[in-house]
Amino acid sequence: MTEPLRQRLLALQRTTGIQDGPGALSLAIPAIDTALGGGFMRGALHEISAPGEAHLAAAAGFTLGLAIVSAPSPHVFWITEDMALAENGVPHGAGLDAFGLAPERLVRVSTAHRRDLLWAMEEALRCRAVDAVIGEMRPGGIDNVAVRRLSLAAADSGTLALLLRAAPPNDASTAATRWIVGGAPSVTAHGPGAARFDAQLVRNRRGPVGSWILEWSNSDERFILATRAQPVAAPALDRPYRQVA
Repeated sequence: MTEPLRQRLLALQRTTGIQDGPGALSLAIPAIDTALGGGFMRGALHEISAPGEAHLAAAAGFTLGLAIVSAPSPHVFWITEDMALAENGVPHGAGLDAFGLAPERLVRVSTAHRRDLLWAMEEALRCRAVDAVIGEMRPGGIDNVAVRRLSLAAADSGTLALLLRAAPPNDASTAATRWIVGGAPSVTAHGPGAARFDAQLVRNRRGPVGSWILEWSNSDERFILATRAQPVAAPALDRPYRQVA
C-alpha cells in the first residue's frame, strides 16, 4: 500500500492548483461559526463520534458534509480500517452523489491495522493538493503521539483532518474540536426527507460548546440550521372520517 499511495499523492500535487493559507472553514451558520472563532480550523484535526452504533451513518454523513464544504471542488481521502469496512460497509454511490461529491474526487484507502490508518492519514495530510482527509476507525483508543502527528501534519499543509470514530472517546487529544453526532428526525412525515443531524460540540479549543440540529441542503450542498418544527404523527389515511360531537 505504501508506494501506490505515495504515487497517487504525488500525481495529485502535480495536477492540482494549491491555494495558500489555511484560514477557517465557515459553515455560514453564525451560531456555530462564532463558537468556533470564525469557523472550523483548517490545518487542524477534528474528531466526530457517533453516540452509538445506530447513529454511525449520521456521524459519517456529517463528516462527509464537512469534507465537501472544505473547498469548491474538494479532493477527499477517506481511509478506513478493514474491520470497520466489514462491520459498517462502504460509502454508497447514490449517497455520495446526493451530497454532491464527484467519484473522481474521492480516494478510498483501506488498512489492515490502526497504525496503518494513522500513517496513511498523515501521508495524505502532508499533500497540499488534498482538501480533506477522513480517517474512519472502530472503537478504541489511539496513541497521543499519533494524534499529535496528525495535528502537526494538518497544520503543515492547511488540510482539514477529520477523525471519524464509532464511539465517543475517553482519551486525551490535541484535536481542535470534538463532536458527538447522531441522526435527527426528518421534517417530512411521509417518505425520506433531507438528512438531519443532532450535532453536539463537546470540546472546543477556542472556547464555548453547544448543540444544534443541522440539515443538509442538497440544492446548496451545505449545512443549514434546522428551524422548522419536528414532524408529528400524521392522521391515518385508511380510516373513515368520523365527526366528533
